[in-house]
Amino acid sequence: MAQQEKWAPNTECIAKFNFEGATADDLSFKKGELVIISKATKDPNWYRARNEKGQEGMIPANYVQKREGVKRQTMPWFHGKISREKAEELLQPRSDGLFLVRESTNFPGDYTLCVSFLTTVEHYHILYHNNKLTIDEERYFENLTKLVEHYELDADGLCSSLKVALPKKGDLNYSVDSNAFVQSGWSINRKDIHVGDIIGKGNFGDVRQGTYMGRKVAIKQLKDDSKAAQTFLAEASVMTELRHPNLVQLLGVALPSGGSPMFIVLEYLEKGNLVDYLRSRGRTVIKQPQLLHFAIHVASAMAYLEAQNIVHRDLAARNVLISETDDAKVADFGLSKEAAVTQQGIKFPIKWTAPEALRRNEFSVKSDVWSFGILIWELYSFGKLPYPKLNLTVVVEHIEKGYRMTAPESCPDLIYKIMQQCWDIEPRKRPTFACILKTIKSLQRPL
Repeated sequence: MAQQEKWAPNTECIAKFNFEGATADDLSFKKGELVIISKATKDPNWYRARNEKGQEGMIPANYVQKREGVKRQTMPWFHGKISREKAEELLQPRSDGLFLVRESTNFPGDYTLCVSFLTTVEHYHILYHNNKLTIDEERYFENLTKLVEHYELDADGLCSSLKVALPKKGDLNYSVDSNAFVQSGWSINRKDIHVGDIIGKGNFGDVRQGTYMGRKVAIKQLKDDSKAAQTFLAEASVMTELRHPNLVQLLGVALPSGGSPMFIVLEYLEKGNLVDYLRSRGRTVIKQPQLLHFAIHVASAMAYLEAQNIVHRDLAARNVLISETDDAKVADFGLSKEAAVTQQGIKFPIKWTAPEALRRNEFSVKSDVWSFGILIWELYSFGKLPYPKLNLTVVVEHIEKGYRMTAPESCPDLIYKIMQQCWDIEPRKRPTFACILKTIKSLQRPL
């Protein structure tokens, strides 16, 4: 059968089967390997392609699957952390089947479906059970979108079917269907993964070193709390759509099976995070050109995210990883809004976060620019903790009164000027990452 779609050069594909080439011009591969299309041929059933090692040859189109970004579904009816009273206030004027979904106030981590009926609002507890959502403990759904779709078709025990969604104002939330990872070529077989030692802690659980298809990888392992599963998948889904040499690359997702946890499998960066790299080597090893090299890499990644309208929310030197070849790569860029640490959380990164984000929860590309200024200060101070003279509790107050950190020792004037521009109290006055990148690149000396 002829290929339905002609694939463009650089299209990523995942092998569905093992392929043993019959001629020297064929490119052999094993199931699960990534191959990249080089060019089409006159025969629509064959492509010229290369593997990750750079080896090139002919491959049969029906042995591979095009890898695409995992689509997320918007949840316009999801209002997040609002109270029972606020939900009832919003569901006006009353009409049968007008509804919204909120986070449960009585059962943290669960949800509540609020449905208008006659002159009242009914509140239905949506609880988790075995990684699924349910209202009646008879029908179970993978995510909120599927639950809502079911009750839109049939009241099925509710006071009314869901007829009209009350949309939330501002940023929307998303749900993700785990099967979309299979359909888009991002699901990987956990039998091909060997899980090793813990190398860090993430928002969802441990980060471990391991191997996948014979290569070293980092594995984010979902902790036992199944309520984080949708947030975990949302992070991974964002990562499937982004490609940049200075972003940590997603390799795939191993979905839960037989009681095993969910894994996000990422490329492994041998030299660890930027803070540890700077502190362990110091000024005697790391010279100015290398600091500039790292600054350019981070600015380049952030300019790319800016162009995609992706807000990082936790940009800091600890979230930049260093490769064996001393390339800097930004990590944790797929975090959804709900995954961001909150003011109640112990790990809220106060010293890296813009004032408007701390005070009013206003995260944007411009709040990332503020954080970039702090990261560059970390870089040129060789990993010192920001605001070394200020107690955590007074940082924001001092910033709003005009306090700014002084330039690190031996920091070039132009670099410090960039920091100061990033720390403008008015977000709109801060430079774009595209402008920052252009400025930093201009400081490079020609070879």
